[in-house]
Amino acid sequence: MDNILFSRRRAERFAQLLEEANGGRRHHVRSRVDGQLAPLVAVGQRLSVDPPAIEADPEFRTGLRAMLLATAEREGLGNAPTAGETATTRPATTARGPLLPAVTARRARARAAILVGIAAGAIAVSGISAASEDAVPGDALYGMKRSTERAQLALASSDISRGQLFLDFARTRLGEAAKLRGDRIGYSTVLDDMDADTRQGVRLLTSAAVQRAEPASLDTVNTFVTSQRRAVSKLLDGANRADRERTRQSLALLDSIRERSDALRASIACGLPAPAGSDALGPAPTACPGTR
Repeated sequence: MDNILFSRRRAERFAQLLEEANGGRRHHVRSRVDGQLAPLVAVGQRLSVDPPAIEADPEFRTGLRAMLLATAEREGLGNAPTAGETATTRPATTARGPLLPAVTARRARARAAILVGIAAGAIAVSGISAASEDAVPGDALYGMKRSTERAQLALASSDISRGQLFLDFARTRLGEAAKLRGDRIGYSTVLDDMDADTRQGVRLLTSAAVQRAEPASLDTVNTFVTSQRRAVSKLLDGANRADRERTRQSLALLDSIRERSDALRASIACGLPAPAGSDALGPAPTACPGTR
């Protein structure tokens, strides 16, 4: 997957935008990925201007340090020349120090930007997210809350991890909806976002289950549907007519997801090949022989 932070060109562009946002030299260029990088640049800029007052726990600090060191080692940052390296293979030097070729310098900046991106995303997850976790649409910190979620997705290591994150975000949207009941536009918009996150997460997890021919990811989907449906049903209590109608749409989606999950589980148990067709919920199941 061409990740926003881990593509070398995008990492270098991220470094440029972050430098400009913090008052550095302007590069007077535009890139088609600038819009995608803008939320992450905002995170980095706010961290430099107004660092979070929340103290990260020692376990998180230790894990972050290990991750950054591993990335630095993998990318070759700070490695000394090997014993067999000759003068002809080393960069030219002057009295001021080594002269790196332009390509090498760009790669070094890109690698540094990768580390900055990892650190910014990880700090956002641990610090700023705590300050904005109760924000709802219309609050000053809500944009930061959503930017933090995008940073979490950028740092996820697999489709299964991203799918689980989307389901977590759907639970978050449900909590926001509970606070917006009676606000017809706000309530409906948040439930739209909740359903979109639900579909994204389910699609990733059902696809993973079919590709691996293992139902473990479907267990995650079913657990989510059970708890989420119970919580969404509570939104019907005391709701006005418009809110009740919109809530029932989300309940219908959850019912469809459970049916899809059960059908895919049966297909996997039958040993059927991966379905060729798919839709918003992922692979379209094929009926086992002898069933209707």
